[in-house]
Amino acid sequence: MAEIGIHARALPGLPADHARIPVWNAEDWYYEDFALGDKIRSIRRTISEGESMQFNSLVMDHHPYVSDELFAREEGVFGRRLVAGAFVFSLGLGLAATNCLNSFSYGYDRLRFIKPVFIGDTIYTIRENLSKEVHDERMGKLKVSYSVYKGEGELVLYAEHLLTALYRDPAPFLEEACARMVARGKAPTQAG
Repeated sequence: MAEIGIHARALPGLPADHARIPVWNAEDWYYEDFALGDKIRSIRRTISEGESMQFNSLVMDHHPYVSDELFAREEGVFGRRLVAGAFVFSLGLGLAATNCLNSFSYGYDRLRFIKPVFIGDTIYTIRENLSKEVHDERMGKLKVSYSVYKGEGELVLYAEHLLTALYRDPAPFLEEACARMVARGKAPTQAG
């Protein structure tokens, strides 16, 4: 498993002794460091009413299921207010997100809201490296899953995150990268 939060990375303007200290939750992983099947689990987090309502206000989501206690209790399918799915998604990813300095978000697939999440529920996330493939001359493409659970292990949300990550050493990937780029109708910038 790749190490999390142990990589120091110099930043301009820092004294040398400070630059040698690893940055919390900032990894220096490259494409080669992502091992398929690796998993990490987040800490747990309880969702409060205040932050749920603040999120709803920020994104203008005032659907009665998330913002009207009387409606949710008396007419709603679940008998109480939900936490907005977009907020559960954001929290779930944030709980297990790493700040890898060499990877870049490419998008999300297969987002599913499996079970409702209510104000006061406690959630946690398990992230797993699912696949990787050569993408272009500078970076590969990765797919990781985020499974968000509440309580004692009830799956409430699933999503797959697509991202790219720089190669530490592009040379071993160059021939395949050029062939893939040509197949996609793009001209490689380097000879393969």
